[in-house]
Amino acid sequence: MLKLLSSSSSSCLHGQLHSLRRGPTELASPVLRVLGSLTRLTRPTPNSARQAFFCSDRSDGSDQVVEIEFKGAGAEAEAEAESKSSSAIVSTNPRPEDYLTVLALPLPHRPLFPGFYMPIYVKDPKLLAALQESRKRQAPYAGAFLLKDEPGTDPSLVSGSETDKNIHDLKGKELFNRLHEVGTLAQISSIQGDQVVLIGHRRLRITEMVDEDPLTVKVDHLKDKPYNKDDDVIKATSFEVISTLRDVLKTSSLWRDHVQTYTQHIGDFNFPRLADFGAAISGANKLQCQKVLEELDVYKRLELTLELVKKEIEISKIQESIAKAIEEKISGEQRRYLLNEQLKAIKKELGLETDDKTALSEKFRERLEPNRENCPPHVLQVIEEELTKLQLLEASSSEFNVTRNYLDWLTSIPWGNYSDENFDVLRAQKILDEDHYGLNDVKERILEFIAVGKLRGISQGKIICLSGPPGVGKTSIGRSIARALNRNFFRFSVGGLSDVAEIKGHRRTYIGAMPGKMVQCLKNVGTANPLVLIDEIDKLGRGHAGDPASALLELLDPEQNANFLDHYLDVPIDLSKVLFVCTANVVEMIPNPLLDRMEVISIAGYITDEKMHIARDYLEKTTREACGIKPEQVEVTDAALLALIENYCREAGVRNLQKHIEKIYRKIALQLVRQGASDEAAVADQIQSLPDRPAAVEVQLVDTDETQVEDDKLDQKVVSSKNQTAAESLEGNDHDHSSETSAEEVTIQMALPDEPAVVEVQVADTDEPVDSKDAKETEKIQEGEATKTVEKVLVDSSNLADFVGKPVFHAERIYDQTPIGVVMGLAWTAMGGSTLYIETTQIEEAEGKGALHVTGQLGDVMKESAQIAHTVARAILLDKDPDNHTFFANSKLHLHVPAGATPKDGPSAGCTMITSMLSVAMKKPIKRDLAMTGEVTLTGRILPIGGVC
Repeated sequence: MLKLLSSSSSSCLHGQLHSLRRGPTELASPVLRVLGSLTRLTRPTPNSARQAFFCSDRSDGSDQVVEIEFKGAGAEAEAEAESKSSSAIVSTNPRPEDYLTVLALPLPHRPLFPGFYMPIYVKDPKLLAALQESRKRQAPYAGAFLLKDEPGTDPSLVSGSETDKNIHDLKGKELFNRLHEVGTLAQISSIQGDQVVLIGHRRLRITEMVDEDPLTVKVDHLKDKPYNKDDDVIKATSFEVISTLRDVLKTSSLWRDHVQTYTQHIGDFNFPRLADFGAAISGANKLQCQKVLEELDVYKRLELTLELVKKEIEISKIQESIAKAIEEKISGEQRRYLLNEQLKAIKKELGLETDDKTALSEKFRERLEPNRENCPPHVLQVIEEELTKLQLLEASSSEFNVTRNYLDWLTSIPWGNYSDENFDVLRAQKILDEDHYGLNDVKERILEFIAVGKLRGISQGKIICLSGPPGVGKTSIGRSIARALNRNFFRFSVGGLSDVAEIKGHRRTYIGAMPGKMVQCLKNVGTANPLVLIDEIDKLGRGHAGDPASALLELLDPEQNANFLDHYLDVPIDLSKVLFVCTANVVEMIPNPLLDRMEVISIAGYITDEKMHIARDYLEKTTREACGIKPEQVEVTDAALLALIENYCREAGVRNLQKHIEKIYRKIALQLVRQGASDEAAVADQIQSLPDRPAAVEVQLVDTDETQVEDDKLDQKVVSSKNQTAAESLEGNDHDHSSETSAEEVTIQMALPDEPAVVEVQVADTDEPVDSKDAKETEKIQEGEATKTVEKVLVDSSNLADFVGKPVFHAERIYDQTPIGVVMGLAWTAMGGSTLYIETTQIEEAEGKGALHVTGQLGDVMKESAQIAHTVARAILLDKDPDNHTFFANSKLHLHVPAGATPKDGPSAGCTMITSMLSVAMKKPIKRDLAMTGEVTLTGRILPIGGVC
């Protein structure tokens, strides 16, 4: 560390330093020698003398102090400085200032300052040959000029390789135009290959171009402007530069090397050289350095250099802070790591803590202990073997993690842990009825399961499959069954499942292996007898990873699942106590071997009456609570629900019905909130319109519904004042005006959004008696704000379209009185079913013209049914009306099924077609309230309808 000590210090300190005085030639440190030369910059007048001391910290901890005397600058000092300077630079003949025509060398990155080395690469063969020839002719000088940035480009975005490539492409006039005017006369120190090492000597200015290839220019040698060496401002500026350089030299050894090299080739420092040195070693950009190079005013150059060096100080401070922060972070982490390791070692020695393997083994044994008595012996044997294996493995090995995960799963399964089941049939019936209306077949089957378990004293698992259209409650009934049986519930969907490993698990040899869904189920629920709902079993996929339907055969087989083997655990698991409930939309999509293992319960859907009960007792109640609406605020009539079911929600399930009910209640909630906001604004406006005087306002909520409980009544007193000063004066004069006060009551009745109520606002005037004008205004407010009770939002069939839009379905009855040959049939659809008409008419009647023509986009099966119906109708007509037995033989008939854009197929329209043809033959219409369906054989037998009879 370098310190500058002034002679103005205390005499004691001066005496200590004076005793360590040494001559300038005895300086051991190059840095001290350089700073010693810097002191000649501050020589005072000849009549005065001044001493300064530089102190340097040695490596051994001792300080080296040097006293330097500043004497007046005379001709001898100048001559001595010139001799040193000339001796430092290589002597050549002729002198450097005699060179007025030089080769121009472009510098891409930074300008070359006098006294500094700079290696450059010359790719131009002609220029390189010219430099070598100049060096051979004892004229090793050239001009080094900074290259200007290419117009329109950002120099910060151009890489170094791109810049060098651009320089090599520049020739002649183009290169001349890109060079800065002011450069440096550089001595060619050495040439090795295409690398040329330059040493800067003095400033040059380009005057004109002499030759283009290689570029040769005429130059003028520049000298610094005259300056006063004794000027206090220049001295102060130079001292500040020196002080700043001293601080910078502390942080960077590279800068100290710059100082030593600079003094070897330049000699002693003076003010101009000090400015050049500071600018050259700074990290400023090339334009700022070029500005210093071009500046010939020594004072301004010192100012520019001082600014650049100050920036270096700031950068050094930031660098130190970053380095310190990183060092603290690293040292803190290392310290924490060492302390943790020491703490582990101490605890291990004291027996307070064991190593990781021992702790893991103890954890697994503690987890297994509650179920050890119920755990099968073969499972206990596997667990003990794996625990022993874990102790022998290294914690860093991959097999250690595999064994640890395997033990984690083995000890997490509830071996022999069963939940207490409910054998109370009445309680189970109540729970099932609370959650679902209808579904009698499902409820009856569950009650049978409970009854058998009660008689046996123990229950076994079963596999039940609920099939039906979407939205009939197949999935939700599973949770209700679990609650009724007091079993834990677990659901997983197999829709689109194409990997057998999801059911049977992965082998442990695979990376990231996991058990199957059933093992995960047992770990999650914590009991060995849960209710497992396997959803969408009819939508199983099949891919390259196997057939999951085949993997489910073992899981859903009552004879096999007592020893279910998961690929990951590789030990048998007893699933015989698990109750499996599967759901499916189409039973035909389930593979037959899998279907054979399940007990199928069909849920056809809900009729209109059942939908009414479900909507009223379940859906409406749940939706009303979800929307925050009270029962007394809304009324949905039965006619509205019936119209909603018949005109909007004809599906077999009630999912779409629930969506429409939620839509109705959302609109009602918005209507109530808007009404409440408008009523509150109206009351606020009325209160603000009262006379502007101090008053006590009593607001009392009077319940108009006698059935409301006492807790719903509100009695709140709000005291407000519009004039605080008047209120305070009123308190002070309360005794004087007590006999003169009069009361005024104003009643404002308002409808609240939550319940029918009347808000009574009483305004008691505490000021002087009101005049006749105020009384008239109060009476006007009382008459204008008449009682507004909250009317229930009524949803009826007349305004149902305002809540849910126009009807989706319309009445399918086309005829009020069905004409001859028209019969209504019944058809199965995805929504549960619908009605359709079958129409038959006679086109032509002539001898031997008997034929049948069908239309209405009928399928092949339905066309065959029409032909069978035509044959059977002919036989029936022969039996019932022998006189008209030739009708079908001589009549050409046209049979049509309306809604021709809808494809229709199926055998069940046979009896309907026969009835339609006989109606045309016998000239008799069919009853308007009669509909039929059923397949007819060729002998006239009607077959039962699938799923109905």
